[in-house]
Amino acid sequence: MKLVRYGRPGKEKPGLIDDEGKLRDLSGVIDDIGPEQLSDKAIKKLSKIPHADLPLVRGNPRMGVPVAKVGKFIGIGLNYYDHAEEMGLPIPKEPIVFMKATTCLSGADDPVMLPKGSKKTDWEVELGIIIGTRARYVSEKDAEKHIAGYCVINDLSEREYQFEQGSQWDKGKGCDTFGPVGPWLVTRDEVYQVNKLDLYLELNGKRMQTGSTENMIFSVAQIVSYLSQYMTLEPGDVIATGTPPGVGNARKPKRFLKKGDFLRLGIAGLGEQQQDVIAYQQY
Repeated sequence: MKLVRYGRPGKEKPGLIDDEGKLRDLSGVIDDIGPEQLSDKAIKKLSKIPHADLPLVRGNPRMGVPVAKVGKFIGIGLNYYDHAEEMGLPIPKEPIVFMKATTCLSGADDPVMLPKGSKKTDWEVELGIIIGTRARYVSEKDAEKHIAGYCVINDLSEREYQFEQGSQWDKGKGCDTFGPVGPWLVTRDEVYQVNKLDLYLELNGKRMQTGSTENMIFSVAQIVSYLSQYMTLEPGDVIATGTPPGVGNARKPKRFLKKGDFLRLGIAGLGEQQQDVIAYQQY
């Protein structure tokens, strides 16, 4: 299934995309798509509902973050062999872990807002993992059982904040709007080869990133297992698994986002995001 949350920010309703690509309303069945709806049992129950019987949603509503009440937003750095190479950095021996503030979460097509005074905001298309059941000290063999599904993430990063203002990556990763997630959560049972998915990102119509999850240094199962040794992963937690080559910081000359830019990015089978880049604004 493709599960979504649609509508105005803070007023999203639960829904799903049916086999014909049409948006169906789930609000008569569940209140929201949050941690309680992400277990295998809950997803199986939803899958048994005749989708054609659900109300059809007209128009083209905004897609919000496909899961509510995200507790943790975790990132993995330098997780593609070809991205580490373009950055001129050694292959990590263990996953590089950082946190993205949950306040940076936004819908797949919401505008990307440049931080106040930012000059080095960069893009990163990434495979996202959404946890379905609690994971604590799980093995690689059992790790995928704890995953509800997968999604597209743009792990936006302010490189000056990340690399030039101390040693903590988190400052450059958690700015408002720096975490577009979605447009939907594709349940685990529909993603057959998660370690062989094509990714892409375009800036103003020009291809910047082309990659495949088969070039990940640490696989999905390795990431979930590794993280569970150091923190309890809860239903609804989101993990960004790293980006392929082609980021602005590695280009010659470097290219960073500016007001008026337009991003389009996606992953095979998981959907596409489109974002206008706007200047900082107080709200």
